[in-house]
Amino acid sequence: MSSPQIKSSEKLKLQRLSFILKTCIFATGCAAIVTEYTLATLASYLLGDSILQWTIVISLMLFSMGLGSRYSRKYEDSLLNRFILIEFGLSFLCTFSAMFCFWISAYTIHFGLVVYSLVCMIGFMTGLEIPLIMRINQTYESLRENISSVMEYDYYGGLLGGALFAFVLLPFLGLTYTPVLIGSLNLLVASLVLWNFSKHLIRPRILNIQFAVLLIISVLAFSVAKPIVLYGEQHKYKDKIIYQEQTRYQKIVVTQWKENFWLFINGSTQFSTYDEERYHEPLVHPVMSLIKEHKDILLLGAGDGLAAREILKYPDVESLTLVDLDPAMTRLARQHKMFLEINQGSLNDPRVQVFNKDAYQFMKESSDLYDAIIIDLPDPKSVSLSLLYSLGFYKMVEKHLKPFGAMVTQSTSPLYSPEAFLCIKKTIQAANFSTLPYQNSVPSMGQWGWVLGIRKKTMPAKRLKQKIIEQKLSDIETRFFNQNAMISMAYFGKGLFEKEGKIEPNTQFNHNILKYYQQGSWDLY
Repeated sequence: MSSPQIKSSEKLKLQRLSFILKTCIFATGCAAIVTEYTLATLASYLLGDSILQWTIVISLMLFSMGLGSRYSRKYEDSLLNRFILIEFGLSFLCTFSAMFCFWISAYTIHFGLVVYSLVCMIGFMTGLEIPLIMRINQTYESLRENISSVMEYDYYGGLLGGALFAFVLLPFLGLTYTPVLIGSLNLLVASLVLWNFSKHLIRPRILNIQFAVLLIISVLAFSVAKPIVLYGEQHKYKDKIIYQEQTRYQKIVVTQWKENFWLFINGSTQFSTYDEERYHEPLVHPVMSLIKEHKDILLLGAGDGLAAREILKYPDVESLTLVDLDPAMTRLARQHKMFLEINQGSLNDPRVQVFNKDAYQFMKESSDLYDAIIIDLPDPKSVSLSLLYSLGFYKMVEKHLKPFGAMVTQSTSPLYSPEAFLCIKKTIQAANFSTLPYQNSVPSMGQWGWVLGIRKKTMPAKRLKQKIIEQKLSDIETRFFNQNAMISMAYFGKGLFEKEGKIEPNTQFNHNILKYYQQGSWDLY
């Protein structure tokens, strides 16, 4: 059929049908990328080790799409019907993917196989879409235009999907409702083909009935998603979940047992009100007792306000700058009743200025100097977090300290991950600091460690240790920390520092700490 023979109205009709097909591929491209990211995030949250899970999920997804694309050659007829059925299948699988994974995680430790199986099934069906659309669209466009336009719309959809996932879906709908919404998008794609190509379909009445059933299921899914996900979530924690929120950056969960509360971020314990003073007082008071002036303090992380509470006990603090990436965390600290009770409203103090920003970028862009820099960031579980434990980062810390300033950082567990603990110590030393490593037993977290640093030219390491254990803190009210506690925390038994010679500092190029951390005995944690 050559173009001169096509009447104007018929040509417009063909163009309209072709545009509908390309709209469908735009929508499926958007849905595919969101599904990939959702499953990768879900695997990271349920299984841990985000780099490994994202690698496995994306790789399996692409491989399965390749298999689906290859298999599509077996379809010789009824292409529109097959495409609609594929969208029906994707709609069902996507809608219930997260719900099923959370539910099954309550009953088996092998739920990773379930996640990966879902990835393969969804990837296979996604791989069928583009070849089928291309073959259907060849009726309406030349081969050259058909291939380029279908791929173009698919890639554009992928861009939109990535942006929506990062800035809208994950922060506002979380892992609970995002899969349901994407399943509804696949159902919408099926409806566009179903209603605009009804004359070309085989048994359209059956397809309409199937569509109606899936539509009802999708509506019901929105109402049951939260209880099912919460049921699976609850089995991850010993105590009752009283608050949970999926933000753009992390999953925040608060649980309660009797009068005590626990804060978890991405499944990892941040504190328990049962013993949080055993963590936050050793984090703050050794470095604050070391320095003579407390006028300007920088706190990196610690968005819950507990470290800020300890810092503000010093009456000469004039300015406390807190930098925490997630605005949801600092909002909770400022507004939630439980947080306000335990942090004593510290983030609402007029001396406190909060910046919701990446700590590394803040240090690069800031020109301010501080009497003390206190670092309470998450463990180095990923490349991005490893950067916050790198030599370059600690050199920036050194540049932001006043002449007699000091710094301290939480340094993971010297018991569960001794190599990572020593790596932090050696990296800080390489940044021209004398260091004092110390540890404490925190029942809800295990044995935990910190490394305190002051410029080598200001004080050698031996003098630093002696001065710290001499501090009495008689004028600061604490629940746990005192001179005797500091003395005990500054000493270690055999078997730790003997390993130090084999440990390499962490840099932004080698990320040694990531290797050391992942080799830790966290299964005992």
